[in-house]
Amino acid sequence: QVQLVESGGGLVQAGGSLRLDCAASGRTFTLYAMGWFRQAPGKEREFVAAITWIGGGTSYADSVKGRFTISRDNAKNTVSLQMTSLKPEDTAVYYCVADRRPITPLGSGYAYWGQGTQVTVSS
Repeated sequence: QVQLVESGGGLVQAGGSLRLDCAASGRTFTLYAMGWFRQAPGKEREFVAAITWIGGGTSYADSVKGRFTISRDNAKNTVSLQMTSLKPEDTAVYYCVADRRPITPLGSGYAYWGQGTQVTVSS
């Protein structure tokens, strides 16, 4: 089993920046990919970004390309999401995800989910 704990959410003004961190524990050596999804009120869950544990290959949703950067620290078993130029439409609960399989934008492709952290961007 793998446990994921997010931190770093909060309230920020439009145009500002925020960093989310996700700490993984347990059988982390089995992981291949980690990433982030988000879900806004009344909307479906959507893929944000993902990174491979070995090699560092990345994938981003078109809506965040050029604004968000995902990174990982293998020594600390953490994945981070640096968010810049934030917009009100980025407001959502952000979930850290992980799996043994390759990166996919489908939520069903991730067996492990964190509890979520709220990000609110005011206009």
